[in-house]
Amino acid sequence: MEKFVVSARKYRPQTFDTVVGQSHITTTLKNAIKNNQLAHAYLFCGPRGVGKTTCARIFAKTINCENPSPEGEACDQCNSCKSFNEGTSLNISELDAASNNSVEDIRTLVEQVRFTPQAGKYKVYIIDEVHMLSQAAFNAFLKTLEEPPSYVVFILATTEKHKLLPTILSRCQIFDFKRITNNDTVEHLASIATNEHVDAEKAALQVIAQKSEGCMRDALSIMDKIVSFTGGKLSYQNTLENLNILDDEYYFQILDCFQNEDLAGALLLYNEINKKGFEGDIFINGLQDFLRNLLVCKNPKAADLLDVVAGFEDRYREKAKEVSSSYIVSALNVLNDAEIGFKAARNKRLHIEMALIKLNYLQQAITMNSSEGSVVQKKKRIDGPIAFKVNELGKTTIKTSSANGGKVQAPASKLYIETKEEKPITKVSQPIKEVIAEVPAPQPKKAVAVPQMPKGVNILDSLFQQFGTKTDDGSGNEAIPLEMEKVKEVWNEFADGLIAQDKTSSGNAFKVAILEVESDASLLIKVHSVVQQKFIESERVFFAEKLKKAFRNKDLNFNVEVLETDETF
Repeated sequence: MEKFVVSARKYRPQTFDTVVGQSHITTTLKNAIKNNQLAHAYLFCGPRGVGKTTCARIFAKTINCENPSPEGEACDQCNSCKSFNEGTSLNISELDAASNNSVEDIRTLVEQVRFTPQAGKYKVYIIDEVHMLSQAAFNAFLKTLEEPPSYVVFILATTEKHKLLPTILSRCQIFDFKRITNNDTVEHLASIATNEHVDAEKAALQVIAQKSEGCMRDALSIMDKIVSFTGGKLSYQNTLENLNILDDEYYFQILDCFQNEDLAGALLLYNEINKKGFEGDIFINGLQDFLRNLLVCKNPKAADLLDVVAGFEDRYREKAKEVSSSYIVSALNVLNDAEIGFKAARNKRLHIEMALIKLNYLQQAITMNSSEGSVVQKKKRIDGPIAFKVNELGKTTIKTSSANGGKVQAPASKLYIETKEEKPITKVSQPIKEVIAEVPAPQPKKAVAVPQMPKGVNILDSLFQQFGTKTDDGSGNEAIPLEMEKVKEVWNEFADGLIAQDKTSSGNAFKVAILEVESDASLLIKVHSVVQQKFIESERVFFAEKLKKAFRNKDLNFNVEVLETDETF
């Protein structure tokens, strides 16, 4: 029985051309080999599983090749290439700095550097995870790294470049590896699936690429696991089940519940998701990605940022047209706060459900906020001088007890500047003069003639006869008593007008309200929730004006009450 080899090792690239997603680095290295411009030290840094160690091995193999190709690739036919492929080459040494991080290990390496290669042109030392070296090991390695023999090439690899000393960085040529894109990962996985005779769906490969987050090694390991689980068939549903990923269909359904303000449906849907074993933080992260993709679809210029599996693009675009950008941004803020507080919450399920309740009524809050249209202006603090005007106090004369005994006219109004400078308080040595102000005598009020009313006639009745009845609209026409049919006609017409003005929530609140005529000039409106009551109260002035005009009665009034109910939602 043939021994199984994982895909990450079996399909490890052997030439620069087979390296996936790092063309900017492989092209540079090939040109350096062709032009014979090799540096004495290289530093390969980047995320895990993107090809750092692979490129280091290919580079070490190529520079020792006896018959390199014109493109800068190894021939795989000479003795040096064969010994490398078999793992018996004495010119290439790999050191794991994570386990050999002491100063003694580096001193042993420095002693080996003095010996020339027995075969080939260069001795190549590949030091993986170099950031794990101790401080003393780094210091012992500095001199050799700066001035090694001409036949020695060092290749350092690390995932955490920021942990290296600046003196190490300055002695190396630095190559930054980037994460492999999803498209490159999908193409590479598809080619391997073809070679292995695996029936793989493109949507499943895209899910694997998203889960790997740019790491090819992780993507190959995931594919091996799912192929073993499914017996050679890689389908979308099997991939979701194996990777514990929630299907996007759930997010579309829960967004429909939010749009219809169906809180019970949203909570029941989350209960179904919870029973499948998905944790709350996974659900929140998935919903955030879903809303992010919807927001990206709102603008055609950002269509390239849409990161979904094949077959869902059109559905995302159609759904994005139904949801406003303000709702998506506000929902993302709610989910971000829920994610931050998730770890600290004791009742994690209730924490997620509270977030769902906020999202369910979020559209109403946005509509109410936009309908008010009020802008709150902050009071500005004034630190400088303040100018104020003093008005003239009339022609008041002041009599004093001074020697001149003259009359002093009150000065006209002046403009004074008040500053924050503190003036010293000085004592007045002269006695305070007595001031007596002459107050003008009060003028007698003119008498108002009151018309004589005939006997037996009330004043209010006389006013009604002169200016109209109590219940008219000011035009002299008799008021129309409230009738249910006409009230409903005015009510529905006003509700349709609100919906036409994009005030959908307010219009729906008017549509579901219950009307009762209490008297000829009083109307009772019953609603099912406090939110509906607020929507109707926000339109009170406009509806009252329309109602008074329809019934020609300026004294019409109405009250809004909330029905008592045992329902939770």
